[in-house]
Amino acid sequence: MSGAALGIEIIFVFFLALFILHRYGDFKKQHRLVIIATLLAWYLCFLIVFILPLDVSTCPLLWGAAPHPGNPTSLSPPRLSDPLPCFEPWSYIPDGIMPIFWRVVYWTSQFLTWILLPFMQSYARSGGFSITGKIKTALIENAIYYGTYLLIFGAFLIYVAVNPNFNLQWNQLQTIGIAAANTWGLFLLVLLLGYGLVEIPRSHWNGAKRGYLLMKTYFKVAKLMTEKADAEENLEDIMEEVRKVNESIKYNHPLRKCVDTILKKCPTEYQEKMGRNMDDYEDFDDRQNNYPSEKSLVKLHKQVIYSVQRHRRTQVQWRILLEQAFYLEDVAKNETSATRQFVHTFQFQEPENRITQYFYTPTVEWYWECLLRPWFYRILAIVLATFSVIVVWSECTFFSTKPVLSLFAVFIQLAERTYNYIYIEMACFLTIFFLSICVYSTVFRIRVFNYYYLASHHQTDAYSLLFSGMLFCRLTPPLCLNFLGLTHMDSSISHKNTQATAYTSIMGSMRVLSFIADGFYIYYPMLVVILCIATYFSLGTRCLNLLGFQQFMGDNEMTSDFIDEGKELIRREKRKRQRQEEGENRRREWKERYGNSREDSTRNRNVHPDEKESSFSETNATVSKYTRSNGRTERDRIELLQDAEPLDFNADSVSDDPLDHPLDSGSAGDSLSISQMPNRSKLFISVNILTYM
Repeated sequence: MSGAALGIEIIFVFFLALFILHRYGDFKKQHRLVIIATLLAWYLCFLIVFILPLDVSTCPLLWGAAPHPGNPTSLSPPRLSDPLPCFEPWSYIPDGIMPIFWRVVYWTSQFLTWILLPFMQSYARSGGFSITGKIKTALIENAIYYGTYLLIFGAFLIYVAVNPNFNLQWNQLQTIGIAAANTWGLFLLVLLLGYGLVEIPRSHWNGAKRGYLLMKTYFKVAKLMTEKADAEENLEDIMEEVRKVNESIKYNHPLRKCVDTILKKCPTEYQEKMGRNMDDYEDFDDRQNNYPSEKSLVKLHKQVIYSVQRHRRTQVQWRILLEQAFYLEDVAKNETSATRQFVHTFQFQEPENRITQYFYTPTVEWYWECLLRPWFYRILAIVLATFSVIVVWSECTFFSTKPVLSLFAVFIQLAERTYNYIYIEMACFLTIFFLSICVYSTVFRIRVFNYYYLASHHQTDAYSLLFSGMLFCRLTPPLCLNFLGLTHMDSSISHKNTQATAYTSIMGSMRVLSFIADGFYIYYPMLVVILCIATYFSLGTRCLNLLGFQQFMGDNEMTSDFIDEGKELIRREKRKRQRQEEGENRRREWKERYGNSREDSTRNRNVHPDEKESSFSETNATVSKYTRSNGRTERDRIELLQDAEPLDFNADSVSDDPLDHPLDSGSAGDSLSISQMPNRSKLFISVNILTYM
């Protein structure tokens, strides 16, 4: 099993990152470099979280055991009093592999978060029409960004250089850079962790309350309707500017290529409208026309990209939120059902999987949605709340080594006596996995106006994807160091002369900067208690609500108004959906009822020419038998019948659906109007009319 566990986790984490990125990003429309860079950033961060427990379990001296002198891979107990021998773990990784692995992973992630991803972020937001122009814009925007961090790094460097106790070397300089990055990451980590430790258990507890979920959905509907209307209005204004530019700059203008690039980013319906009534040539040297500059076109291009993405995102979110509201209303109705079978008001627009239809029957769905699911969410919320309490306690007491107060450290040290490596890996994995869930889920939930927003169902723009990759790369290293501190595996925290993990050896010792190692890293995580209290009482939500940003609060008048507005919007959309379904059902019934008769009439119109002649001759004979003996009139009638041509009922002007053209007064005569007949038939009709006159 040497190295097998490492290889399996590497492959598993890659597909996990790919699956999550596919949910938020759009592989077909977004640039491949954006997808690759974001996938690489997410993959490396998830990989650190999954591989670190293996690194802990394969560190022999950390558990009080030393390699046997004759066989470096076999382990023997260092103390004669130990009752059990120390065996090689099942997931043991040979020496030399983990340091190389961590060095590649860590420095690649740092290169992504501090150099490549910020540059690509500015490149993706640029409205330039050429690669050179986008690169120039990205370099200018990142000059201030890089300069800020160079000042911070320079401050640390001057402090170490002035202090006579330090002798600057390359390893120490590298440690200073790592310390600066981890300090910024830890500052952000505690903020996100304090929110996630409270919000994740509370969200699952509220998930068991059907009324709460429905009220919150109504609130989201009303709020999204405002955003949707704003996005549509913004798109209309931008499209009006594009239309003016399109009309002013003709095809022979030098900037016409830029206009064509802008038009390709517009929705299809606007492209069709702007393509009409366009002259092919115009003298652009005419000074009477005021043509926009290339700089203004770059700005317009950037606005078009943003407005189209925002409009598309709100449309998709609107449809998803409507389905969610309809489903929650169905759950509320089915809770009192005597048949215990779940009945949907509307059928799913997309066909369900056959396996799902076979196992997830209406009865099973009723028991899950109306009976089991609330209890499942309550139990899960209690388990998550227990983990949150343990994390908060450990964050406040992890610096105490005698006695050991951190519960995570107590759990891990219990395995030292029995060398139970599976227990060690599971305990480490559950600890760091819960910490990462609290931090990463907050990254997916936060929204910085409309500049950063991770929207599911492939609606996240390139800027937000790259920004999330930057956050993950900056948060993961301090998250791992915080985990090692909670479990007393960091020598700077435990103050033990034991062999460190391979990850800690790559990160370096923080004792080079004592005021950070002994001060900031120990006492700053205690602020998580204050943040958890603020999150529990929703202080941030209340502050945003006072500033005018509508937030869901149960005891607020504005929230009640939004809920009432959302209810009315849902009723309106439900009536609209019902009318559409009724119309489709009527059309389906008409087609089933009159489809065969239409096919028979079509076959009769397409009979063989010989049969036509025989039928016409029989008709002529019958006419001559039962009419007056007026020679001229008779000849006109016979000639009219012979030259009459069948109407083309398959033409575009005639619909196959009787509902599309209701039978008004005189509609039959209009459908067989003289204008639809051939010229020769028109002539004989005129002759026939004159004869009767």
